[in-house]
Amino acid sequence: MRFVLKTKVDQPLPKVWEGFNRALFEQLTPAFPPVNVVRFDGCSRGDLVHLQLNFFLFRQDWVSRITDQQTGPEEIYFIDKGIQLPFFLTYWEHHHRLLRLPSELKSRKQTVIVDEVTFRTPFKVTDYLFYLILKGQFACRKPIYRRVFNRIY
Repeated sequence: MRFVLKTKVDQPLPKVWEGFNRALFEQLTPAFPPVNVVRFDGCSRGDLVHLQLNFFLFRQDWVSRITDQQTGPEEIYFIDKGIQLPFFLTYWEHHHRLLRLPSELKSRKQTVIVDEVTFRTPFKVTDYLFYLILKGQFACRKPIYRRVFNRIY
């Protein structure tokens, strides 16, 4: 399954990229299940992100590796791929894209944050259920992105 969410923010591309750090990542974690960030190396190729999901009666580890990262004048992106996933996922790839928006106003610099997520669960029927759950959790990122990045620069 695949979904894409886009969020426009009022910051120039380099400032948004600078803001993709552990502090932002911790703000983006969902309310349920509670998430402990065990390790966050960053957003560069080879970096690891290790999360521990707390389902109260048990915990699940989720480890992703940054498999690619590119920086250009119009786009900066990185891709994280799941290498150890919780029981409900069999595949995870998240393409984070930051796109410079052209603006008619020289003083207004905007960026679009694009979350492109591809995942699979053990069963096709649960793919549809998790599509709704995961898309909802990622939609909750939009106001966080706006709050963090829509400050005056």
